[in-house]
Amino acid sequence: MTGTSAQGYAHDPRNDSVQIYVNGDFFPRDAARVSIFDSGFVLGDGVWEGLRLINGRLLAIDDHMDRLYEGANVIGLDIGMDRAALVGEIHRTLRHNDMRDGVHIRLMITRGTKSTVNQDPRFVLGGPTIVIVAEYKQPRPETKRAGLRLMTSTIRCSTPDVFDLRLNSHSRLNFIQALIQAINMGADEALMLDDRGFVASCNSTNFFILRGRALWTSTGACCFNGITRRKVMQIWRDAGETVCEKDFTLAEVYSADEAFVTGTLGGITPVTRIDGRQVGSGTPGPITQTLSRLYQDFVAAG
Repeated sequence: MTGTSAQGYAHDPRNDSVQIYVNGDFFPRDAARVSIFDSGFVLGDGVWEGLRLINGRLLAIDDHMDRLYEGANVIGLDIGMDRAALVGEIHRTLRHNDMRDGVHIRLMITRGTKSTVNQDPRFVLGGPTIVIVAEYKQPRPETKRAGLRLMTSTIRCSTPDVFDLRLNSHSRLNFIQALIQAINMGADEALMLDDRGFVASCNSTNFFILRGRALWTSTGACCFNGITRRKVMQIWRDAGETVCEKDFTLAEVYSADEAFVTGTLGGITPVTRIDGRQVGSGTPGPITQTLSRLYQDFVAAG
């Protein structure tokens, strides 16, 4: 891909031969298929998780399974196996591909194949569709060095009464629209506000600013239920520092000393420009770098 993205990764030729898990069987990546009548293809009816394999260990696997099964319960989706069995299928996929480290896994579960193309879940014919895509992925080092450029989108994050972002759903069109706006304006990612105009999230990651050594992020009402987000806040509190989950405005963002985003693949990615304005010195800040080291220590320790 061209351009910079919080989801960007370094090319790895090993991914060409990776096999994809689809409902218990394995297929070459260009032969892996689901039906055009699948609930996920028809209307994005499903849930997913992104996971990392670090030195043979699935990072924060219990947190990811908690989020997955809670989301499936919210939409009445029967995964068809318990947590231990599903984690076992992830490990089977990794063994099948002889993977031990530096892997990003996308686990996707939909309601399954339907008898016709419509919204009604009662037209599902059988069990869910389960797909596991495991790939060698490392964040691009040049993105960490340069930082991301954000643009504030006109598209707002939804409130829980409209669409609860604690649900890790396949439905992501509003975030894709926000990202397209940002790209068309020469930015890398979109910064998004809530319905009241307070800063909420980015289009695929959670957003933080630093004012002095105090770490600010949104209340969580209108942002992703990020596992990395929670870990970073915990790490900074454990270091004896201040974490504020609060409403704050773009004016306060523009006055921030540093900014960064968090996500499963990238961990902590610095932000150096927002709406054409330089953040701090215009380079990844020292506190962000300290937090990144602390987070990497957490990842390495397991």
